[in-house]
Amino acid sequence: MSLRSPLSQARGLGSAKDGVHHWWMQRLTALALIPLSLWFVFSIARYHLADYSTMILWLHNPYVAIALVLYFTALFYHSALGVQVVIEDYVAGEALKLGSIVLMKLAHFALAAASIFAVLKIAFGA
Repeated sequence: MSLRSPLSQARGLGSAKDGVHHWWMQRLTALALIPLSLWFVFSIARYHLADYSTMILWLHNPYVAIALVLYFTALFYHSALGVQVVIEDYVAGEALKLGSIVLMKLAHFALAAASIFAVLKIAFGA
């Protein structure tokens, strides 16, 4: 039998105050991805037989570039949130869990940065 009160035993084991924010961000990015994904799929379907120069002209439109940047930002952020939940739920061991989350976030950030850089380079580059 422990001499510690139930409150002192639970202290430090409770919520990290991040779960609700994480949940809301996942829902908001999912909501943002609905119209952005529909726009992206229909745009690509519309140009599926287009040649390279037509696609470059399409990407030179600032509205298209902005929409693609928003799409990639929401997509990679939403994906990172989802993969983090999977890692937290299914990876055993705190060190492996932390390392996996750090590597996953770095990978998502690198992919998002590369995607956004490519869009901006084509849209506003030489």
